[in-house]
Amino acid sequence: MKKLIGREREIKELERCLASEQSEFVIVYGRRRVGKTFLVDEFFHGKYDFSYVGGHKLSVKKQLRNFAKAMKRYAHLPKQPQFKDWSEAFDALVEHIESLPTERKKVIFIDEMPWIDTPQSDFVEEFENFWNGWAARRRDILLIASGSATSWMMDNLIENQGGLHCRITSNIYLRPFTLQETEQYLRERKCAWDRYQIVQAYMILGGVPFYWSLLDTKQSLVQNVDRLFFQRNAILNIEFDELFSALFTNADRYIQVAQLLANHKEGLTRAQIGKSLNIDGKTLTTIIKNLNRCDFILRYNQMGNTVKDAIYRLSDFYTLFYLQYVHGNNSLDEQWWSKHYMSHSVESWQGRTFELVCMLHTDAIKRRLGISGIGTDISSWRYTAPKESEEKGAQIDMLISRDDRVINVCEMKFAVGKFQMTSTYSDYLRDRIELFKAKTKTRYSVVQTMVTTYGVAEGIHSGIVQQEVTMDDLFKG
Repeated sequence: MKKLIGREREIKELERCLASEQSEFVIVYGRRRVGKTFLVDEFFHGKYDFSYVGGHKLSVKKQLRNFAKAMKRYAHLPKQPQFKDWSEAFDALVEHIESLPTERKKVIFIDEMPWIDTPQSDFVEEFENFWNGWAARRRDILLIASGSATSWMMDNLIENQGGLHCRITSNIYLRPFTLQETEQYLRERKCAWDRYQIVQAYMILGGVPFYWSLLDTKQSLVQNVDRLFFQRNAILNIEFDELFSALFTNADRYIQVAQLLANHKEGLTRAQIGKSLNIDGKTLTTIIKNLNRCDFILRYNQMGNTVKDAIYRLSDFYTLFYLQYVHGNNSLDEQWWSKHYMSHSVESWQGRTFELVCMLHTDAIKRRLGISGIGTDISSWRYTAPKESEEKGAQIDMLISRDDRVINVCEMKFAVGKFQMTSTYSDYLRDRIELFKAKTKTRYSVVQTMVTTYGVAEGIHSGIVQQEVTMDDLFKG
């Protein structure tokens, strides 16, 4: 059996549900390729009393036929049954489960449930009848429903206002790997890459386990990127369209929003997104909500502004990389990355993307700063100077406002060695802090905090830095 990396909390929850003295309805959801099916299969060793996987874009007839095939297999039927609708299909499942021993939990795993719910199929209604009318009244059923279309899982199961309202007994949201979990995964595969290389790869693949499984650890990272993205029919080149179409109805609209945010690395407000793409309010609300649910965008408030002025930033690393370097790249050069990864463009891209890596590892940053037990609020800050003013604008991507009346102003820099603080940069940081204090009128102590790969080199200008976090700290759980 392959070793499960991380997922300790999820495993404990599955153990609790398996041992409980009531029927359990468990939802496992999260971004496509994040390892939902792998988690369930490994925990149960692939041994189920019934398991069925929905098919993408299949008709009701074909979905029912595949359900019947699964029923024949698990119930050991001499011939494959035929179901005219989902009512008959669930009746057959009930009959099968009732024939099994009563002294143990019966495990039912329905994977990719959103794909089963085709138009006019009445799947959700019949599933409600199955759970409410039969399974929930027993004590020996463990039903696990999984799916990548997080918006469907939320709307139809977790936030269901009909027959399934408050019927879910456990929901397990599987997030992408952290840097620590990614490193553990690579070490299990005997990969000798150092942490600098792992961070570089994380900027491209994010914490999606399936993408990391595609790496050939005998090759360099550069060779892997060429093979996975730029060679003819490369698997992560093809992945993009499949990813969005599998998750979202009207995928083109979602891709438009992703592309817009990819072009504005600093992020945009909801109003700015709507104005740029001419999307009406209700539609935009749905798109933003669903992208956020699937971990594609990161939402954070602007300090001193209202909630409606929150900033949305594209946070799915794979999507960011694809839209930056693969989408629209018509060079047909299968070694494109090998020839460009040392360019100034890529260096700038890595600098911006490292900021996002840090923003998604704020728990590790707070742990390094010794403030894990203190209440905090993570936000950004922008100041746009009036046109008639001689003032300069300023932006701070990450502020950590603490309940002990301290604000960490975080500046994030990706460098191949220790960061060299120059006189010009030191003056820039000092002036920005003074502007921040003046415009926000904060009474909190303001601490300049640097988050870098290898730390800040000591020198006559490094005194501006009051606290430091390094790349190694981001790897600590």
